[in-house]
Amino acid sequence: MGIHKYDVYRSPNIGIFLKANDKFLFIPKGFANSKAEKLEEFLDVKCVNTSVAHTRLLGPLMVTNNNGIIVPRIAEDEEVRDLKKDTGMNVAKLDTKLTALGNLIVANDKAAIASTVLPREMLKQVQDVLGVTIECMNVASYHQVGAMIVSTNAGAAVHPKASEREIEIIKDALNVDVEPVTINGGVPFVAAGMVANSRAIVVGSLTTGPELIMLSRAFKV
Repeated sequence: MGIHKYDVYRSPNIGIFLKANDKFLFIPKGFANSKAEKLEEFLDVKCVNTSVAHTRLLGPLMVTNNNGIIVPRIAEDEEVRDLKKDTGMNVAKLDTKLTALGNLIVANDKAAIASTVLPREMLKQVQDVLGVTIECMNVASYHQVGAMIVSTNAGAAVHPKASEREIEIIKDALNVDVEPVTINGGVPFVAAGMVANSRAIVVGSLTTGPELIMLSRAFKV
């Protein structure tokens, strides 16, 4: 448990390749078994090998909490079938031309926060699949809220330029404490450099001591 530093594909941007909830860590197909075992141990989860639209960019393309998984319409039917089989969770494609859904939606088991660019008619499906209420907003004038916020059921981290008002909205929606932080030595787009669940977080190797302290406070680990 706790906080662990780890790189993936020699990159500290681990959040681009990995996605987690409290039961599973989604890893790209062909990922080294030894690394998968290490990450399973860190996060106390089972690894699930998957791809989305034949890519390994799972972070930007997937949205998940402990109830469901959302992937873009470019995902293959076979990928959706395998995810359902391997997890027993609700898995759905969102029929919008927007594909980087992981950059546009963040969720825990209490709520989801969605980008203001997401079509309104899609929000009901997001709510149904993830089993949560939904709030739409921008953060620090960016619409990519999934890249700006990482949330678990224990806490959340947000881009350091989020306003106090935005932090309050996030806190009320997700029902967790929220800390403005950076990752990997000053990167403000927190989702790119970390993967988290309610028990632990894994961050890129460039994350500094002061950042680790803030992240520990944010996620209560």
